[in-house]
Amino acid sequence: MPTKVPLVNLKYLVFLTSLALFFISCENKTQDEKPSYQTFFEASEGMETPTYQATIDYYITLARDFPEINIHTIGKTDSGYPLHMVTYNPDGDFNYENIRKEKTIILINNGIHPGESDGIDATMMLYRDLATEKIKAPEKTVLVTIPIYNVGGSLNRNSATRANQNGPEEYGFRGNALNYDLNRDFIKMDTQNAKTFAQIFHTVKPDVFIDNHVSNGADYQYVLTHLFTQHNKLGGEMGAYLHDSFMPDIVGALANKEWDITPYVNVFNMPPEQGFSQFMDHPRYSTGYTTLWSTLGLMVETHMLKPYKQRVEGTYTLMESLIEVTEKEHDNIKKLRKETLENNLELSEYYFNYEVDTTQSSALNFKGFEAEIMTSEVTGLPRLKYNREKPFTKETIYQDYFIPKDTISVPDAYIVKQSWLRVIDRLTTNKIQFFKLEKDTTLTVEAYSIVDYDTRNNPYEGHYLHSDTKVSKSNKQIHFRAGDIVIPTKQPGIRYLLETLEPQGVDSFFNWNFFDTMLQRKEGFSPYVFEDIALDMLQKDSTLLQNFEAQKELDLNFANNWYAQLNWIFERSEHLEEAYLSYPIYRISKDSDASGILNR
Repeated sequence: MPTKVPLVNLKYLVFLTSLALFFISCENKTQDEKPSYQTFFEASEGMETPTYQATIDYYITLARDFPEINIHTIGKTDSGYPLHMVTYNPDGDFNYENIRKEKTIILINNGIHPGESDGIDATMMLYRDLATEKIKAPEKTVLVTIPIYNVGGSLNRNSATRANQNGPEEYGFRGNALNYDLNRDFIKMDTQNAKTFAQIFHTVKPDVFIDNHVSNGADYQYVLTHLFTQHNKLGGEMGAYLHDSFMPDIVGALANKEWDITPYVNVFNMPPEQGFSQFMDHPRYSTGYTTLWSTLGLMVETHMLKPYKQRVEGTYTLMESLIEVTEKEHDNIKKLRKETLENNLELSEYYFNYEVDTTQSSALNFKGFEAEIMTSEVTGLPRLKYNREKPFTKETIYQDYFIPKDTISVPDAYIVKQSWLRVIDRLTTNKIQFFKLEKDTTLTVEAYSIVDYDTRNNPYEGHYLHSDTKVSKSNKQIHFRAGDIVIPTKQPGIRYLLETLEPQGVDSFFNWNFFDTMLQRKEGFSPYVFEDIALDMLQKDSTLLQNFEAQKELDLNFANNWYAQLNWIFERSEHLEEAYLSYPIYRISKDSDASGILNR
């Protein structure tokens, strides 16, 4: 039987063949007639998005024909395919060290969730329109894009998994080739994609970062919503600038183009006009990660129920407006970032684990649809339904101020023993500077003991994540070996270090299970042997005996559990192994005797 060619493949074959024939035919035209470089999205009249390969081929064509555009492969992904970086610079210079001296750099990430393909198509058109001078080229701004970040998810095309989304006809899948959600992986870096993103980020060192998404949740009138990195968490003058100037300027630029936008509607199963809070972009998320290097971060969230063509056009207009504002604010952005990165080096305290500040809020003139509660024809129970025949504009409370739950003193350095290779690998990938001890050394350092933590009952992105971690701190003499690494905090990655190495941090390496072997005892006791040892301890230590009796009075379950009582005594004996609940990363406190090692 003859082989059948799937219809979807024929579509892309026809598209690419037509594009090639168009370019060939252009050779016979006069030089002042330019090809249109029509995208697959445009050829489908706004109904479809191209495959991964068609997207890359399109950028290769642009790079071939326009000296302002450069494309090159970089790093690996879990799919086996590489990532690509596409740079637009009107000057034709693609050396990032040179570029950042004079220009502002915007990094655009697309297809982290390939079913949310709006940014993929919008960025292709944006690069084309800049190169063909359909829109004015910026003089002080350079664009870098990752055309499709989640390559594995893009290759896994289907038409059904985005149950709540209105187009395109086919799209990629949210999980990557290993079924990770890449927008939860920027700190833990379980994927090759995340490792390569770090390589791209630290090569480009962008001033502004934008990640293009499609929303889920409530229904409302807006096509566009924004999710800027939380301004209190960004902190200082940079945070104030983001909240008071940068964000309003972009909103204003969109309004001038007759596009409404509102903050990301962070509600589910309730009407948003009842009030909602800003989404907290922890470091696991792309903008939370990039913020650790004081990059201005923005996620675009188009509304899932709006037509695909309209969503792509909105994403295009938002990126165009972002370029305009960044171009206008070039000097200010460069100055603020430079000052913030320098000021970070002198931090004495660090604030983290933010929660909503209920004493402050903003007011939105929110454009929504009336919500109705009716009886479900499926379940027979009450259900929520939005009536698009009843639009409204209502003042709505928006909680966009956050305060930190935790504060820590910033140490001069951390010491990580060389055995912890997974941690060291991530530090290296993120360009963290450290040096190795040249000889065995004993130092008095600050050491944490894990006092308490909660753990998820269900797996989350390949982990059983910890939370609400509590520690105690003490000074200890620790013997370190030649080859253990010392990490000064006075470096550009200081915030990354604090968020990952302080175990209380929401996205710390501890909370992502990197040190779970320390949470399990490797040695124990035989009760019939330890009974005599326990009795001897209680007879010789009146304080221990007093605390033991108090614990029995306090906890009835403890009083009736002989093993728990013996274990309580064992954990206070010399027989308890030192590694148990001992956090294996150590702090050199500021101006301590151990700090002298930094000057060697």
